[in-house]
Amino acid sequence: MQASPIHIPVVSNDTDWDFCFHLSQQIRNPAQYTGDLFSICQCRETEDDTEVQKEELADDCLSLPKQKLAQAQKKFDQLIEEKMNTKANKELIRCFILSRIIFGKEHWRCAQALANLAYGYLTLRGLPSQAKKHAKSARGTLLTWKQSKTSDEERKEILEALVMLYYTLGTTWLLQNHGKQAYVHLKKAERNMKELKELNNGGIGGSQVSEKDLTIALGRASLAMHRMNLALVYFEKAIGSVIIAKGHGTSELISLYEEIAQIEQLRKNHEQAIQYLQQAYSICVSSFSEISPQTAEASALLAKAYAMSGESQHKDAVEIYFIRSISAYQTLGFEDYASLATIEDFCTWLIQNGENQEAYRLLKSTLNSGSYGYCGEKVAETFYNMGSICFAKGELRKSIGLLRKCLMVQIIIYGSEHTKSRETKSLLTLLQRASSSRWNRQAVVGRKKSV
Repeated sequence: MQASPIHIPVVSNDTDWDFCFHLSQQIRNPAQYTGDLFSICQCRETEDDTEVQKEELADDCLSLPKQKLAQAQKKFDQLIEEKMNTKANKELIRCFILSRIIFGKEHWRCAQALANLAYGYLTLRGLPSQAKKHAKSARGTLLTWKQSKTSDEERKEILEALVMLYYTLGTTWLLQNHGKQAYVHLKKAERNMKELKELNNGGIGGSQVSEKDLTIALGRASLAMHRMNLALVYFEKAIGSVIIAKGHGTSELISLYEEIAQIEQLRKNHEQAIQYLQQAYSICVSSFSEISPQTAEASALLAKAYAMSGESQHKDAVEIYFIRSISAYQTLGFEDYASLATIEDFCTWLIQNGENQEAYRLLKSTLNSGSYGYCGEKVAETFYNMGSICFAKGELRKSIGLLRKCLMVQIIIYGSEHTKSRETKSLLTLLQRASSSRWNRQAVVGRKKSV
């Protein structure tokens, strides 16, 4: 069982960021901003003002961005609770701009705010390119301050920021399919977290990145490097920590069991993979009920795990869990890619086991139900599979008709020069030639009989 490819959204520009960053470029230091605030506050200097009075006025006007920063941080927390991710990310942009105004762009507080913003772009907006850019910008300043003499409290906050920064960099590399670079940065996050725990007497303080998150990321990076045994160690550690914290029945274990099952399948340990997926399925049933998207997905994964084992005694289990998954999706009225992919997987397995008629019936009923909606790719695949079944049964003309429909849909979706379209066209040409030859032979035989 292979993991689905991760789509990485890439945005060439971000208007919120560009606007705020443009403002920050205009404000090079706190003194300049103070001058602007004098005009806003209508602070007028006279010839009798002393230098002391100027400094007092500057302090008063600088209190405004400090108040705004506190307000932005409070609003960010509120928006996170309300799950308003895009607006929360805008507040992180505001926090960075205000931190730059108050502390200057070379201060660790400014770099800390930028690291927070990078983490926000990754976790709130799903934009790894922006996250990587801002994390890299913050790294040099934080490392410089870490190596200098600072108080214990400052050092803790710098370490928290470094953990978040390296976790962000590691995860962005992982999303972009660079396992080695991801692992290197995540190990740096792990080292900084260890140092943070030493300062915090075993705790990680206010770090936004939990040990579980970091452990899972390291497991995924190990898997991306094809280091199966190491990945297994990390996922076992993550599962153990979740069980200790929340018990054996928590829904947090579902995705972990599913991922560790994938590792066991890659290691050819099919029975162990089945056991993990059985645990995931049981938790889904108890947490969400048998008719739920989570249970439908877990059931489909379990069916495929039984099928991948290749054991004849698992044949009934494959059919049972595929049917449960499809029934759940149909009851829920789901007509998305996941439900259609499950039907396709089940039909593929039926064909492999010689149950062509049942596979054809299921494919045809799904096609006639109108369940495909905008999933044109699945329509093409269905026509192709139905055509293959008819060809295997010797129904050549029926097969050609279905493959023509498949080709029409593929040309609409991919274009006539796409690999899939060209392969279907080549197969269709071969079948048409075979059909023509068969027709000619039958015609000759018919004439001989009439003579």
